[in-house]
Amino acid sequence: MKYVYANLKRFDVRREEGGINSMAAPAQWGEYIVSHVQEGLSPLAGQLEAALFLPEAHIIPAAAAKKPDGFPVRIGCQGVFRRDVAKGGNFGAFTTSRTAKSMAALGCDITIIGHCEERIDKREIMAAAGANDEEAISRILNAEIRCAVDAGLTVLYCVGERAEEQEHWDEVIRRQLTVGLEGVDLSRVRIAYEPVWAIGPGRPVPGREDIRKVACLSKELFPQVPFLYGGGLKTDNAGMLASIDEVDGGLVGLTRFTGEIGFYPDGFIEIIRTYLG
Repeated sequence: MKYVYANLKRFDVRREEGGINSMAAPAQWGEYIVSHVQEGLSPLAGQLEAALFLPEAHIIPAAAAKKPDGFPVRIGCQGVFRRDVAKGGNFGAFTTSRTAKSMAALGCDITIIGHCEERIDKREIMAAAGANDEEAISRILNAEIRCAVDAGLTVLYCVGERAEEQEHWDEVIRRQLTVGLEGVDLSRVRIAYEPVWAIGPGRPVPGREDIRKVACLSKELFPQVPFLYGGGLKTDNAGMLASIDEVDGGLVGLTRFTGEIGFYPDGFIEIIRTYLG
């Protein structure tokens, strides 16, 4: 089984408003993507698990467009809160927070946790309080993962080192993995590596060995957990990633990097077919 996911962030915003959506009206955007992706991937059922992580406003129409089991497409949300409702306890006092059970109720069965943008947000909050504790961030993420798993969601857990941490990448990623996944049911986890030092225009491009060494560390610690490259699976690196035995898939951001940049279902399907050979 191979795993290819897409993180769609705020790609629903129209171009005239500063976004990159030129495919569908915002109200139909999530439904449009899901319906087109699952039709294109239907021949790959049994070979592939594909997940689309959507902004929450689009989850209901996206879930409605999803076909019954047998199609290799899952609907995901972009993170969950670190606490949740409980029988005989808190029944929902989580204003502004996205709880795992609420996302499961809307039709999600997978979530992304620990993405570098989420880690940045938590780091900024700590800095405002005069704190700097990377392990505390992983402990908070661990609470989110536990809530997600308890709600029946699968988790894509992202890890990765920043430029200033590259010299100690082994220590950084080992700590993120062991702290973040402590006490978690690993059958519901996939791990994604985001080399934060390589994300953004003009940054270095990770090579095969950069990715393989992290994949080997992940497999050493959690051999049963699928490992994905989260730094951007594209058509031009799909063959290289497919050649790494320890890599089980990838995370797609944009599918078009020139002209009308953005995420396009046909481009996503092409990336997957290239990766699968």
